[in-house]
Formats: sequence, C-alpha cells, structure tokens
Amino acid sequence: MTRIKSAIIGCGKMAQVHAQALKNIEETELVAVQSRSADKAAATAARFGVKAYSDIAEMIQKEQVQVVVICTPHPAHREGAIIAMQQGAHVLTEKPLAVSLEDCDAMMEAAAKYNKQVGMVSQRRFYPACYRIKQAIDAGKLGTPMLGSVVMYGWRDEKYYKSNPWRGSWDKEGGGVLVNQAPHQLDLLQWYMGSEMEEVYGVWQNINHPYIEVDDTASAIIRFKNGAVANIIVSNAQKPGLYGKVHIHGSNGASAGVQTDGGAMFLPGQPAVLEPPLNDIWTVPGEEQQLEAFHKADRAEFNSTNDPVEYYVRQQNRDFIIAIGENRTPLVTAKEGRKTVELFTAIYRSTKERKPIRWPL
Repeated sequence: MTRIKSAIIGCGKMAQVHAQALKNIEETELVAVQSRSADKAAATAARFGVKAYSDIAEMIQKEQVQVVVICTPHPAHREGAIIAMQQGAHVLTEKPLAVSLEDCDAMMEAAAKYNKQVGMVSQRRFYPACYRIKQAIDAGKLGTPMLGSVVMYGWRDEKYYKSNPWRGSWDKEGGGVLVNQAPHQLDLLQWYMGSEMEEVYGVWQNINHPYIEVDDTASAIIRFKNGAVANIIVSNAQKPGLYGKVHIHGSNGASAGVQTDGGAMFLPGQPAVLEPPLNDIWTVPGEEQQLEAFHKADRAEFNSTNDPVEYYVRQQNRDFIIAIGENRTPLVTAKEGRKTVELFTAIYRSTKERKPIRWPL
C-alpha cells in the first residue's frame, strides 16, 4: 500500500489533535508541520517525529506532500489553502471553511484550477448518533425535513479568549460564536434539511463578554426554498455550558434529534469531552423503542476510545485521505463548507441591516 504523505499548516491547539489523528491513520504518513512561529513548528515537529518548516511551498515541495490539514486562525485559511493547491496538495481545512464568501470562492476557484479537493472539518457528521439521523432522512423515514432547530448553550470564559491573541476580534477571528463554536451544528442543520436556504432573519449580541469585540450569542430564523423552516439559538454566554442539540422534524410527523455536545463543549488543549453524543429524540414510525439500543451502542463506542476528540477527527481525516486515494469526493466538501459561511454571513448582515437577507448573498 502506498501511503499518502500529509502535513499540517499551523501549529496551534487543534493542530496537535490533527497530528495525532494523522499518525493513527495507516493510509497516510505525516511528514511535516508548518508555522510562522519557528518555536511552535519545532515543538510540534519534535512531538510527532516529523520535520518543521516556516514556508508552506518549501514544505510541500521538499516533502512531496499530497494532503495538508489547515489549522491556522480562520482568516488565514484562504492564503494557506491556495498556496498548498498551487504546489500540488489537496486541502482539508478546519472549520469554518473561511470567514468570508470571497475567501470561500477564491479557494474553490483554486481547487478547480489546480484540480484539487478541498474539504472542511466537521467531525460531528461522523458521530454515530448524527450519521444515524442522516441515514433515516435519506431512507425517507421522516418524510421531507420541514422543521429544524439548533440550540447550543455553551460557555467560554475570559481565560479562553486570552489563550490566543487572535480570539475575540473581527479581524483576527472573523466573528464569535457563529464562526468558531456553532459551525458544527450549523453544518449538521443544513446537511439534514437538504434544501437550499432562501432567507434568513437573524440577530447577534454580546451578552456578558465585554473584553471581546464579537458575538457571544446569536439567534436566527431560516426559510428554505422547499418551504421548510428552522430556528437557531447559539451562545457562549451560558454558565455553566449546558448542551448543543440539533433536532429535525419531518413532513410525516416523525422527529429525530441529537445532543452533539454536553457541558461547556470541547475546549482545545483542555480535558477531553466526557459525554458521548446521543440521540435525544427518535419518533420514527416503528423505531420509537430503539433509543435505548442506540444509546448503548453509542456509549460503548465512545467509551472504547482513549480520546474521543482525536477519534472522531481521525474518522474525518481518514475519509479525506481515502477520498484522495480513490479519486472520489469526501463527505464534507468546500461547497458544503461554504453553506455555513453563507449562513453566519447572512445573520451578521441581517443584524447590521435590520432586515431579512435573501439568497443569493
């Protein structure tokens, strides 16, 4: 078996998770890491037994890198992705795909120009409880998804926002809870609903984080082109953090839902996630009594992993690596990632203009 050579751009907290995940995938060989900080690159390279670089192009050329995972702050995704594709590498970028639609489009145009794949990290799609909902929808068990909801009550304290100089600012982070914490649930919502979005009315607010510029809370109503509707409430202002949930209700009256996260949600570099993702609603006809069996299976998988965060990131990295090897489309493409950027862009614009925002943006 020929192993695909992979590398990481950016050496922050999430890079450590991705590096370990790539080391645990037999179909790839992690060969290098890159950072503008020589110290960070050297430390990460030493930890994982690979080479350190400060220049993306040099790294890809010298190490013959075929796949890069981008773990830089959000506004830097575009630059790193385009350089990587120019040098011949496929790109998997941490969420969100970018902080602007212009950046998304530039990345997608480069992918077409250089014939490269671009994917976005949304590892919650690989949670059994999340994928189970998608399978039920695809099998027609809910009819047509007509009502969706995202509720995410999380918490981030001042220490978190001061843990990196880019957090909490428009120019360095690109936004707040909508850009950093909520993209996972927003991605699941649009994945499940299936229809294209048509109109959004949204508002954002900073409730109790005066030391940051960006949103810690947002709410929105979405109308889809097929007549379906959805609502969103996401927040980093609820102490302690409670949960993140996505619920889907179908045209036949059946419902399915998942609690993707419990407590304060995942914090990079801090103790691992302690609660397994579980289906909290399941009224599919004939399957109403399956929740206990679902919970048992999902808890068993969760408890079998030493690090659930790394485990599910590994599932997505492996899907992307194998997609490259098989010349197929990965589960989460740039096109899918752009939809999340469309959504938070529309909410920010709706707040500013005090009116619903219609597609195309």
